[in-house]
Amino acid sequence: MSNVRNFALIVAASTFLAACTNNPYTGESEAGKAGIYGGIGAVTGAVIGAATSSKKDRGKGALIGAAVGGAAGGGYGYYVDKQEAQLRQKLVGTGVQVQRNGDQLTLIMPGNITFASNSSDISSSFYPTLNSLVTVFKEFDKNGIDITGHTDSTGSLALNQNLSNARAQSVASYLAANGVASNRISAFGAGPNQPIASNATEAGRAQNRRVEITLRQL
Repeated sequence: MSNVRNFALIVAASTFLAACTNNPYTGESEAGKAGIYGGIGAVTGAVIGAATSSKKDRGKGALIGAAVGGAAGGGYGYYVDKQEAQLRQKLVGTGVQVQRNGDQLTLIMPGNITFASNSSDISSSFYPTLNSLVTVFKEFDKNGIDITGHTDSTGSLALNQNLSNARAQSVASYLAANGVASNRISAFGAGPNQPIASNATEAGRAQNRRVEITLRQL
C-alpha cells in the first residue's frame, strides 16, 4: 500500500509540475497541447527518476525526473502550437497547405502558385506568400527548414531532377536573402520520385508539381 500511495503522490506532483512549467522557448506558461505533452513527459520522467534513485531518495528522484520530463515534453510542442497558428493565419487564401504530424510542420505549395511551367524563377504572385513565411521563420527561429522540390513524371528524369533542385534552391535563396539564417535551411530536389497522386491524369500531375517545406526541431 505504501508503494501505491507513494506512486500516486509522484504522479500528482508530476502533473502539477508540468502545469507550472514555463516554456523554455518563449518564457510563457504552457497550455493546450503542450500541457498534454508536458504531463506525459512529467509522468515518464517521474517513473524514470524513481527507478534510477536509491530507495530512500526515490521520491526526490521522481520529482526531479518529473520537472525535467515535463519541460522536455511540453517545450517544443508548445512552440509548434504557436508557430502553426501563425502560419495558418498568414497563409489563409494563398493555396498553401499547412499539415502537422506530431511536432513536425509541413507546408505544401502547389506548382501553379510558385513557378511557371518548366521554370525555376519564382512567380511574382508568390512573393507575398514567401514574405509571410520569412516573417514567421524569423520570429520562430528554433527549427530547421527543409525545402524539397517535386515534379510530375512528364519529360526525362534528368530534366525533372534538375528542375526540382533549382526550384528548391530558388526558395531557399529567397528566404536566406531576406534574413532567414542560411544554416537552418536545406534544399533538395526529389524530381518525380515522391508523387502524392497518379501521374496518369492532369489533375494528379498538377498535385505532384509542388514545393514542400518541412519544419523540424534543430
